[in-house]
Amino acid sequence: MKLQNYHIKDKYTTSVAYFSMEFAIDQALKIYSGGLGFLAGSHMRSAYDLKQNVVGVGILWSFGYYDQERNEDRTLNPKYTRKFYYFLEELPAKISVRINNKDVVVKAYLLRPDVFGTAPMILLSTDVDENDFLSRTITHKLYDGNEKTRIAQEIVLGIGGVKALEAINQNIDVYHMNEGHSLPLVYELYSRFNDINELRKHVVFTTHTPEAAGNEVHNIHLLHEMGFFAGLDLKTIREISGYEHDDNFSLTVGALRSAKRSNAVSKIHGIVANEMWKDTDGICEIISITNSQDKKYWTDKILIRALDEHEDYQVEARKKHLKKVLFAEVANQTGKMFDPEVLTIVWARRFAEYKRPGLLKYDFYRFVKLITNEERPVQIIWAGKPFPTDFGAINIFNELIKIGHKYKNIAVLVGYELSLSRLLKQGSDVWLNTPRITREASGTSGMSASMNGSIHFSINDGWHPEFARDGRNAFTIPEVDPKLSIEEQDRLDNKNMMDILENKIIPTYYDNPKRWVEIMKNAMGEIEQDFHSGRMADEYYVEMFDYNKTQ
Repeated sequence: MKLQNYHIKDKYTTSVAYFSMEFAIDQALKIYSGGLGFLAGSHMRSAYDLKQNVVGVGILWSFGYYDQERNEDRTLNPKYTRKFYYFLEELPAKISVRINNKDVVVKAYLLRPDVFGTAPMILLSTDVDENDFLSRTITHKLYDGNEKTRIAQEIVLGIGGVKALEAINQNIDVYHMNEGHSLPLVYELYSRFNDINELRKHVVFTTHTPEAAGNEVHNIHLLHEMGFFAGLDLKTIREISGYEHDDNFSLTVGALRSAKRSNAVSKIHGIVANEMWKDTDGICEIISITNSQDKKYWTDKILIRALDEHEDYQVEARKKHLKKVLFAEVANQTGKMFDPEVLTIVWARRFAEYKRPGLLKYDFYRFVKLITNEERPVQIIWAGKPFPTDFGAINIFNELIKIGHKYKNIAVLVGYELSLSRLLKQGSDVWLNTPRITREASGTSGMSASMNGSIHFSINDGWHPEFARDGRNAFTIPEVDPKLSIEEQDRLDNKNMMDILENKIIPTYYDNPKRWVEIMKNAMGEIEQDFHSGRMADEYYVEMFDYNKTQ
């Protein structure tokens, strides 16, 4: 069965299956939670544009991640609504996987390339009539909080994905694991090769985070009982995975020991990842391929045309129009009327403690002084989804909502998905990024913001040091010593951030608007070459997929 409806370019003929737990393809297809999905979605769009021989493999989540709504007091209310997608085609693939000593039926659906302009995608579901209720729930919710359900999801993705590809006669040269969730594919493939060294030639791995929550660890006996290892006996598993004595099985380490090559997602992350795993035996090389985003999807075309025509007044006028479009959504959600003439700062991404969504208000007296300054006013918007059971992050989200009740120029928006993300990136003046230093692997949201003339104002971590020229195309919060206490890091980062806001960003915006437009233009012009996902998709072929051919 031919999945691509286009002629594959000669330089991209190696056939690749790109496995990911989430893909942010389009607002209409809610099978993603955040940055990992946004990155995978941009990769699939660029694979289509470059006519690469790539097929995406993911899961058709019946209820998505969750729908972000509000309670009566306007605080966060995670809702789960069943989704239906009539643009998907059921494939003639009869698949079953063994999970917890029970056969589970998996159906495969095809997203054709011409629907959203992506590489073809196979999406897997256990939510079918042939299964009992418990089996059906495996593919209900992305990143289910139950450990056994999460393991079952990974079995479906890895083992079910390999079986689905084989059932429709896809000959795959390279299996790409986008994070460790799809690791079971290695053990399913082992029965085909019976040689881990030969198998490694066909597997690559991308690690996305230094955070413990993103590097799953499970008991090896539990994984074995659940069917994670595709029926292989435990002795064989210990031999080929390097876990000869340790029962705490890390998916990341398992992937690093199973791949011919792996990559981190920024230059800094490459250093951090190599340091993290330097004492781990038997792992493959970890290189760096910096994440990127798809310009065609994320940018406002009229704004880019104004940039290309070197008309500053058009750039400025279009930006103000985009701010009005965003502010219509602000008014719709909050009843607040924002002013397009006022400097607008946005903090929007996954709500997690290490990303510090509340850093702006750390020195609350100084924060209030900032937002009550009527001579040089600012407007602040927060948005983003916390994990639905991360009550610490949810409390921060709700605290910001309660603070916002008192001030007409603060808004906290819900429904942070692709459409709202694009509105925010096109309609903001400043895109604020505040992770603790060394803990942001890449942080790609600022790339698509910069593509739309929203100035990246960031801790010097992730992709930011590769792009930023302070005061020319971005603003940089100087790094502090990561060995300092968390309290001291937060205090210093807040002080440095507020100093730059008060002494550089706000004065430039109000006192030197020509200079501000120049910074916008520099950001839009300089972001394109190295941070457009076409560069990234090509680099994956050269450095990862075709790596054996160059040795």
